[in-house]
Amino acid sequence: MGRTFCGDRSRSQNPKFCYMGKPRVCTKKQGWLKRPNGHTHWERSSSLNLTLRKELNLYANVRPCYSLPGYKTRYDDVNLVTIRENTEGEYSGLEHQVVRGVVESLKIITRQASLRVAEYAFYYAKAHGRERVSAVHKANIMQKTDGLFLKCCREVAEKYPEIKYEEVVIDNCCMMLVKNPTLFDVLVMPNLYGDIISDLCAGLIGGLGLTPSLNIGEGGIALAEAVHGSAPDIAGKNLANPTALLLSAVSMLHHLDLTEKADQIQEAVLKTIAEGKYRTGDLGGSATTTEFTKAIIGHL
Repeated sequence: MGRTFCGDRSRSQNPKFCYMGKPRVCTKKQGWLKRPNGHTHWERSSSLNLTLRKELNLYANVRPCYSLPGYKTRYDDVNLVTIRENTEGEYSGLEHQVVRGVVESLKIITRQASLRVAEYAFYYAKAHGRERVSAVHKANIMQKTDGLFLKCCREVAEKYPEIKYEEVVIDNCCMMLVKNPTLFDVLVMPNLYGDIISDLCAGLIGGLGLTPSLNIGEGGIALAEAVHGSAPDIAGKNLANPTALLLSAVSMLHHLDLTEKADQIQEAVLKTIAEGKYRTGDLGGSATTTEFTKAIIGHL
């Protein structure tokens, strides 16, 4: 894309991007791997993640959530995917103070964005041999906004008769996920719900340190990232768990059709965790980041 971040923490109020050379149409798949970022230091700044999504038009956030062999949690048979609309909803960044003591935030839902993410969810389900797509919503209360989202999901579902389609109210969805996550396969939802549900799902398998994430854009663009924070409390201490970032890189390699390389890295990561000899502190072990990483490299 030829873009680079051009921000200055002390002087710039908003993160922005500058074109390095002429912008061009993407004609083949491209991707980036982004490390976690902490809180921004701009006054009244936009979220850096929000800026990236808007600038690169990253409309779908995809988070596979599956139980890791050999790592014991409450559930050992989780295998689902959350697909989150990534550009609008409550995260449109449109909020202001109406009068003193009254703040207004706008929730934006459009037909275009809803159709786009629904289409991707069903495409993903079909491409990966998934059987069901569940649309998560609160249309019983937000009849116009979530109602439009559901209408678009139903429209797309008609084009995929081989994929089962259902609609689940978000509060009921949370309860069902905690009671029996095997009831779900692919979940598609608006922005805010996806932010919450995807973290809930991460908790089912051991936490955000194990969860990969891939942001999908139009024209073959994608951005992989670990969804956890930057953990400044352990910075420089050689304690961080690199699993989420490595598995996000695996997702990126799959996106770039480098399947063999992706499978090799994923197998090495999962084998290291399953063996249990080298695990970081968040996984119940005492290994350093370096020791854990060297063990993974040893399995390649």
